[in-house]
Amino acid sequence: MPKWLSNQMMRAFLKRDRRQIRLLNDCWFFYYNRREAGSELGKTES
Repeated sequence: MPKWLSNQMMRAFLKRDRRQIRLLNDCWFFYYNRREAGSELGKTES
């Protein structure tokens, strides 16, 4: 997880800001899924 996202997530949890937590969680899953899709494109199947 990128440091900036981790910091914002920590701030949202400390403030108990549910809307921000949901938004950041969606951002993380979007980021993670894009990275996974990118790594699969580089793989070759035999």
